[in-house]
Amino acid sequence: MIVYAAIVPHSPLLIQSIGKEHRDKLEQTIKAYQQIEQDLYLAKPDTIAIIAPHGPRYPDAFSANMAGSYTGTLKSFGDFATTVKAKSDYMLIDRTHRKLREENIPFTLTSSEELDYSFTIPILLLTQNLPDWKLFPISPSMMDGKAHYEFGRQIKRVLHSEKARVAVIASADLSHKLNTESPGGASSEGPKFDEAIKQGVISEDPSALLILPSEITENSGQCGYRPICTLLGTLDNIKRNATLLSYEAPFGVGYLTAKYEIS
Repeated sequence: MIVYAAIVPHSPLLIQSIGKEHRDKLEQTIKAYQQIEQDLYLAKPDTIAIIAPHGPRYPDAFSANMAGSYTGTLKSFGDFATTVKAKSDYMLIDRTHRKLREENIPFTLTSSEELDYSFTIPILLLTQNLPDWKLFPISPSMMDGKAHYEFGRQIKRVLHSEKARVAVIASADLSHKLNTESPGGASSEGPKFDEAIKQGVISEDPSALLILPSEITENSGQCGYRPICTLLGTLDNIKRNATLLSYEAPFGVGYLTAKYEIS
């Protein structure tokens, strides 16, 4: 059953070896991460399903990475020492894949032991004190928000019927086009997107978030819309208490952290 859910950013600057003195500007996000880490420890998940945007993506299919085990590094950011390992919940991945394929939902499998940073950073910051857990890595497609919400609803039917305890995490950065300091420069769509996400993630009715115009979702330079829509789908009709823990953008990229306590 689903016992906990959260939305976290995946900026490499959150890691001390990379962020160094710049990490101080992410104080709110780091504190929010610490709160979620404590919550996860108390929730005692057997499996963590992470929905992250930088794995393989297909135009018309969702996917999961079904390797026997996983290793994440930060070598692409110059950190050759940091390594994280995770065990695969390959049985749950297989059950989910079979169930969704039986119902003609476009859900395919990949297989790679290497995790990209959008998985690695949440694992590093959230699982240090978890004694034993398994990973279910999920990648979104290129379809719209409604399709991802529906995909999340279908995943929920499998996860919430499991005896094992499952936490669902959306790894999601928001707009990279908020202002002139942003990596993608300034755009009018960037602030509109981030504001819509801030409102949508705590709303009991996410329908407004799911119908955001494509010019906003695609021109805001974000990578978190589809993972967030998928996570919200997994919480459909589940009683929960949503809390927006932090939002900050010190480097021109929106970093939002939120949690969902399941009642």
